[in-house]
Amino acid sequence: MSQEKPLVEVGRSESEEVSTDGMAARYAGLMLLEDVLQRKQALDQALDQQQAFKALPMRDRAFTRMMVSTILRRLGQIDNIIERAIEREVPRNITVQNVLRIGVVQILFMDVADHAAVDTSVKLAEKLGMEKQKAFVNAVLRTVTREGVHWRELQDEVRLNTPEWLLKIWIEDYGLRMAAEIAKANLSEAALDISVRDRESRNFWASNFKATQMTTGTLRKNSGGAVHDLQGFDEGHWWVQDASAAIPAQLFGDVDGQHVYDLCAAPGGKALQLAAMGAQVTALDRSANRLKKLKQNLERMQLSDRVEVITADAGSWRPKGEAGYVLLDAPCSATGTIRRHPDALHLKVPQDIERLSHLQEALLENAFDMLMVGGVLVYCTCSLQKAEGERQIERFLVAHQDAQRLPITARELGGFDEALTEDGDLRILPFHQAALGGMDGFYIARLTKVAP
Repeated sequence: MSQEKPLVEVGRSESEEVSTDGMAARYAGLMLLEDVLQRKQALDQALDQQQAFKALPMRDRAFTRMMVSTILRRLGQIDNIIERAIEREVPRNITVQNVLRIGVVQILFMDVADHAAVDTSVKLAEKLGMEKQKAFVNAVLRTVTREGVHWRELQDEVRLNTPEWLLKIWIEDYGLRMAAEIAKANLSEAALDISVRDRESRNFWASNFKATQMTTGTLRKNSGGAVHDLQGFDEGHWWVQDASAAIPAQLFGDVDGQHVYDLCAAPGGKALQLAAMGAQVTALDRSANRLKKLKQNLERMQLSDRVEVITADAGSWRPKGEAGYVLLDAPCSATGTIRRHPDALHLKVPQDIERLSHLQEALLENAFDMLMVGGVLVYCTCSLQKAEGERQIERFLVAHQDAQRLPITARELGGFDEALTEDGDLRILPFHQAALGGMDGFYIARLTKVAP
């Protein structure tokens, strides 16, 4: 069947995409889907722990990860296609449903031949002992090969793939048009951005990776290859960090020789950045397990001597003296990172927003309490909801007469001014810098303490 260009390129022909008959890769994908959708486990955690996935060769892992991520990103569309193909609700048997999802995503959203997508899905059903369902799976997917592209063209991808409660919040916060732009941008896979340890070597790594230099100082590399296998990773020349996430640390200005407190620091990209800028950093997080990755990266980057790592609750911990610089990257719903973490669409619930907003409020209070007069506090979240960003800061400034906003300027951002608000904060949306591949959604505000 002739189809239009697929929405996801896997970068290899069908004969190269996976080893042997590709069954192990599809089976691992099925296990990962069950981990996320049925067991409500974060995809990153499932990828780290799922034995079926870890047993795959590296090129098979890339295929499987792309397949699962695309299913999670476009689950509403995929299930809608399945409903059309069987002319009734999707099967109650969740395993059959996931087998069909694996078939449909390959047919409609990946560079996989129709016959291979159908054949491997039927074999997967057989492997799972579903002899009676084999013919059903075959019939449904063959219908999708005939009608699926047309059905896809008729779909409202924004509505189908975004939870209704979340889309409603975005409409209230930004209006219908911008909410739709946000939801549509979330359907694209995020780019690979890296931060270079030594600023003077940035041009070298940009040339080496054929990467685009972003105004935030990060390098944007075309996809391809496992991160750990890329030149310079093991030697600690760079680390992975989205362009948006690289901005907050820069808003302190020159921190060479200064002491910066990085609260809620794990997994540690901002702590690495501050240390590379010459700061002495106290990196604090309540999760000892999440701090392990930070410690590993500090050793790899040879920056351990500049960072003190503490396991403690940032809502109550206090330094011995007053702090001149505090970075609070507060725990949030992380809806700004849906492009790279599409499982968030299926793991978050409305109650999370309220719970996290209360947590952010408490963390912000303690972070400001430890700040000296004239000190600088940078507050940020990777959430798209204003309840976790703008409204937090508005409430805080009303409640604290000794708190003032330090407006962020376009000059500090290298001209990246489309995200600047009238108040001088940053509200970065996924479709910003769209020509370069978009950015993670972020809210960033900079405050100082004045004498009462």
